[in-house]
Amino acid sequence: MAAAIQTDELHFGSSAFAKHRHACAFFHSADQEHRVLLPFVKEGFQRGERAFHIIDPQDRTDYVGRFASSGVPVLDAEQSGQFELRDWHNAYLRDGHFDQNRMLALIQEVLDDGKTRGYSLTRLVAHMEWALEDRPGVNDIVEYEARLNYVLPKYRDPVICTYDLAKFSGSVVVDIMRTHPVIILGDVIQESPFYVEPDAFLEEMKTRTKPTA
Repeated sequence: MAAAIQTDELHFGSSAFAKHRHACAFFHSADQEHRVLLPFVKEGFQRGERAFHIIDPQDRTDYVGRFASSGVPVLDAEQSGQFELRDWHNAYLRDGHFDQNRMLALIQEVLDDGKTRGYSLTRLVAHMEWALEDRPGVNDIVEYEARLNYVLPKYRDPVICTYDLAKFSGSVVVDIMRTHPVIILGDVIQESPFYVEPDAFLEEMKTRTKPTA
């Protein structure tokens, strides 16, 4: 493992993460996503930090190829444990369904494991299109994103949830912006003006599903 550079500043494009590090990132294509995320991923490797990415299993070959061809030592990093690339089916959709409590526990396990292994930070990138599959529990995605805000403030590690704007409805996109304290649009990162604290958001969700008389 490379020696870690001890600094709290995490760059993203020409900006940096501030206090909050739970971000939603919206992209129009895989090419745009790779172009925007590449410097962020590279910076982590240069600083000796760990990377943990969750992706569509069908995209694995292309995903690895994009980073490898851009100078990221993916294969060596996977062998050393610095980089872990996990399929949806081994994360969000274990046993064929989504269980938000189990996933919240996994996120904590991953971030704690990074510290145990001696990494100063784990940079976690999660592709969220698993929620579009016809699987039990996937409709809990917004509640899950809200509840992550109880967990992630305990950590300094950045967690970026990526969304393909062509695949999610406008109402879901709005809720995602309201459940993330940080928004990434293209290569611009900013504190979300739409963010709602989890207690208030989850209370609002109860009124949405409340049966009418």
